[in-house]
Parts: sequence; structure tokens; C-alpha cells
Amino acid sequence: MANTAPAISALCHQVAALPWRREADGSLSVLLITSRTNGKWMLPKGWPIKGLSEAESARQEALEEAGVEGVVDAQAIGSYRYSKLFSDGTSTPGQAVIFPLAVTRERKGWKEKGQRQRCWMSPHEAAEAAHEPDLARFLANLAAGRVILPEAHRAQAIAL
Repeated sequence: MANTAPAISALCHQVAALPWRREADGSLSVLLITSRTNGKWMLPKGWPIKGLSEAESARQEALEEAGVEGVVDAQAIGSYRYSKLFSDGTSTPGQAVIFPLAVTRERKGWKEKGQRQRCWMSPHEAAEAAHEPDLARFLANLAAGRVILPEAHRAQAIAL
């Protein structure tokens, strides 16, 4: 993103998209991407974008970082804490608010394609792959049915 990071507070605030879809057999898949810096699996996330809601900011991050489009829910379904690493090597505690994104289109090319990998996984596989422990817990709760995706968008997330 062209946006610059806000001044660092005790806990930096970012927004994350949870790209998801239903497979042909009805099972749930979520999309994880790799970090540009360390190749660890994570959700698309970034700073809130001026002029956009937090949900729309998360949708934009999913487009730029993962190359997916869809319907984002305005209501967050959770959050996770992580360590935000900056390009100068410093880090600070952060928290990302998670917005579900019912994926309707997966692009072959996107802004950060050459910098990241993306992979559709079951929520259980994603929980095991996620780098950040708090994100892994969130995904494990999704796999166990303790996190519920918004019903309104279930039919819109189609198998691609």
C-alpha cells in the first residue's frame, strides 16, 4: 500500500481479510498467503485506508496481497494479536481485526503476485500452517465451528 504506517502506539491496529469459499463438496476453504519478509503463512492484512471502512480496507488488502475479490462483511468476526515487523528490523505488538470475505473471483495476476504465495486450505490445515499463534487459535476455532461465518454471504462464495 502507498499509505504510511501510523505513529506506533502500545498496540498497532491493522485489518485482515479472511478469504473463504465453499468447495463443490460443501466443505469450507480459507486462503492464506505468505509474508513478503519471512514466507510464513498469514491472512492478507494492512493498515486501515483513509476514506474506506475497516471492512473495505481489508477487502482491498485481499485484492492487492492475494488477488481475490468478493463480498466483505461489515462486521468483524474476530481478531488476533501478532508481532508487527517493520522494514528497519524493529517490531511492536499488533492486533488485526478480521473481516470475512466471501470470494467470488480469483485473479491470475495481482499487485503482489511475485512477492507472495497463496494457498487454499481447510480451516484445520490453515490453523496448523499459520505462523502467529493467536491466528492459529482463531483458525482452529473456525475449524471447530466456534467461529461462524455470516450466513448472508455463504451462497456467494463459490468454488472457483
